[in-house]
Amino acid sequence: MKKVLILVPAFNEEENMESLFGKLCKAEIQNFADILVVNDASSDRTELIAKNYPVTLVTHVFNLGYGSALQVGYKYAVRRGYEYVIQLDADGQHSTSNIAHIFQCLTTPDAEGNLPDIVIGSRFVEGSDSFQVSGIKKWSINLFSWMIRKTTGKRITDPTSGLQGLSKKAFTYYSNYSNFDYNYPDANMIIQMLLLGFRVVETSSVMYERAAGISMHAGLIKQMTYMMIMPLSIWSVVIRIKKGLQR
Repeated sequence: MKKVLILVPAFNEEENMESLFGKLCKAEIQNFADILVVNDASSDRTELIAKNYPVTLVTHVFNLGYGSALQVGYKYAVRRGYEYVIQLDADGQHSTSNIAHIFQCLTTPDAEGNLPDIVIGSRFVEGSDSFQVSGIKKWSINLFSWMIRKTTGKRITDPTSGLQGLSKKAFTYYSNYSNFDYNYPDANMIIQMLLLGFRVVETSSVMYERAAGISMHAGLIKQMTYMMIMPLSIWSVVIRIKKGLQR
C-alpha cells in the first residue's frame, strides 16, 4: 500500500486516455502512488482503455456527475487508508510532471511548521507555464477569485483548477455525506474549506490545451447554467457555515 492515491475522474475521454496513462503509468510515479480511475458511465471506450493499464477502475452504472466521481475516489481513499489524494482530469490538460510537485507541496511545512490541507495547481501564479483561456472563462475565474477574497480574505488565482492535492484530513471531510458538491465542486468548495479552517494554498503548474474531446462545460447553455449555479452555491455555503459558526 502506497501513501498517495492519484484520482482520475473520467467521462467519455477515450481520445485522451492512451496518452495520459502512458505517462501516468511510469515507474517514477507508480513507485510512490496508486492510480484510481472513476469512469462516470462513459459511452465510449474509456473503460476498455483504462483496463489495459495497471490502475484500479471503478465504473458507474449511471452518469452521476464530476463531483460524484470525485467523492467516490475520496471514499475509496479513506477505506484503503491513503494519506494523500492527488486528483487530475482525464482530458490530458494536466502534465503528469505536476504530480511530484503537488506531493512535495503537501509534505512541506510552511514557516510556522504547518502542512497544507489542499494544494491547488494554478495556471496563473509565478512559475506556471503561460496558458490562454477564453474570455468568458477568464471572466468567471476573476469573478470567483473575487468572491473567495471577499468571503474568506484569501487570494486564490485559479479556483476552477481540477488539479489538486488533498491531505487525509481534507479528503476524509469531503468523503462524508453533504460535505461535497456533487455537481460543480469548484470555488464553492474552496470557500467552504477556508471558512472551516482548512489550510488551502496554490502552487505553479504545467498545463496544455485540450487536444481532443469535449469539455464538460462546453456549449453556451452549460456555461450559462454553471455561471448561474456557482454564485448561488457560494452564497449558500457562506450562509450555512457562518450560521453554524455563530451557534
